[in-house]
Amino acid sequence: MEFTTDNCRSRIARQTLVTAIQLMKPIILFGTGKIAEVLLYFFTHYSDRRVVACTTDRDYMPGAEWHDLPVIPFDEIAHSHPPETHDMFVALGYQDMNTLREERCAQARRLGYTLISYVHPDSGLPSDCVHGDNCFIMNQVHIHPCVRLGDNVFVWSGAMIGHHSTVGDNCWLTSSSKISGAVSIGKNCFFAVNSTLGNSIKIGAECFFGANSLVTKSAEDEQVFVVESTKPQRLTSRQFLRISRFSDL
Repeated sequence: MEFTTDNCRSRIARQTLVTAIQLMKPIILFGTGKIAEVLLYFFTHYSDRRVVACTTDRDYMPGAEWHDLPVIPFDEIAHSHPPETHDMFVALGYQDMNTLREERCAQARRLGYTLISYVHPDSGLPSDCVHGDNCFIMNQVHIHPCVRLGDNVFVWSGAMIGHHSTVGDNCWLTSSSKISGAVSIGKNCFFAVNSTLGNSIKIGAECFFGANSLVTKSAEDEQVFVVESTKPQRLTSRQFLRISRFSDL
């Protein structure tokens, strides 16, 4: 290969990238449930970081191994996989308005662990988006510029966050939930599928937004917004098709 300045810079850049990857600490995954399984998939297939062990509370251990990874009780993890040589991601769900995940994050920080965030390479996250630690941002989200996410925020595919909005710590945005522009959201809120917030409103802490809910006014702490489920027709599906002539389309 001909020696040129560009070739030299390219080699240095590749070497720097390899060195940076090698210096990354291996990851401990807190959790062995469905959320942890999702995170393990993404770390395995769409990340340069390597998961080497799992941990959970002793009473919830599934056994000594999970997906070919050792499972260590949380009260022993700092001894077997110390924070000086390992990072952690807390992969728990939204139990108790996200407070269980929040508590385990706080415990891990007190032990000295760095909590990493996972941002999918195909997330489309704007370069100016600011987010905290232990965040999970899945592929194909719709986040506008000038958005701020707190610590421990989970954003699933298809969720939308409008420009100049702020999402507080420990929130959970399920797939296809929609936050309009210039919205301020307090900590530990939950947004179910297809829930929608209108523009320029303020949401308090620990609010619950059920599937298909639409909220266009500001909300106080701990408010709940639930839409009644669609009631089934008395007709069977075959009767409906005959009457509606849907099959003729």
